[in-house]
Amino acid sequence: MPEPSAAPPDRRRTAVMTLLTVLAGAVDAVSFLTMGKVFCALATGNVLFLAFALAGEGDVPVARPATAIGAFLAGAAAGAVVLTWCAARGRPWFAVGLAGEGLLLALGGTVAVVRHGGGAAAVAGSDLVVVGAVALAMGLRAANALRVHVPGMPTLLSQTAIAQLVTDVLREPRAALRGLSAPQRLARTRWTATVVGIFAGGALGTLLLVPLGTGRALFVVAAVVLLLAAAQVAVPDGDGPGGA
Repeated sequence: MPEPSAAPPDRRRTAVMTLLTVLAGAVDAVSFLTMGKVFCALATGNVLFLAFALAGEGDVPVARPATAIGAFLAGAAAGAVVLTWCAARGRPWFAVGLAGEGLLLALGGTVAVVRHGGGAAAVAGSDLVVVGAVALAMGLRAANALRVHVPGMPTLLSQTAIAQLVTDVLREPRAALRGLSAPQRLARTRWTATVVGIFAGGALGTLLLVPLGTGRALFVVAAVVLLLAAAQVAVPDGDGPGGA
């Protein structure tokens, strides 16, 4: 008897988290290349930048990474509280988290356009309000991804997924996707999607979004996130966060 494939909700969650991973890569491309060499999604990078700045090396001011780290922490904390409150009351907390993220990204884009124009120019000297709004959105994303807990798909980093994928392939080097059980196949698919998604998002952000300028690029990402939130409400996943 053939082994059943992954259930539709699993495939749907994998697709949603893959899209969010691509968007995280795009956000970091835009933030690093147009907002003064700061990561708004990759918190580890900002911790290192802050260390460089405090050590007086690397030509990195303290304010940029410190703002990004502080806003990210605030977004994660606020997200944990709000999403828990929504879940306790049967509200669609995953969609709420996505909507909050999209609105914060749109806020960052609006500030960038108002202060620096809607052209392709980067925000001058790294606008800390823009950095803070985007990092706040990514902190909220981290809380949302942590709560939905799709294994191997944190959406904001790829190091763990790379290590898990390499370890799994070395353990069964001859097993292609067709030779694996459904859970193993799904796990490898998710790890691969995380790594490829971050890379694809970085390329997308660099080639398509960065030329738009900070504000318009953030509007594009925000629009996709808000559409995804609307889709979660319109077509809820009865066994997952969309149906909460």
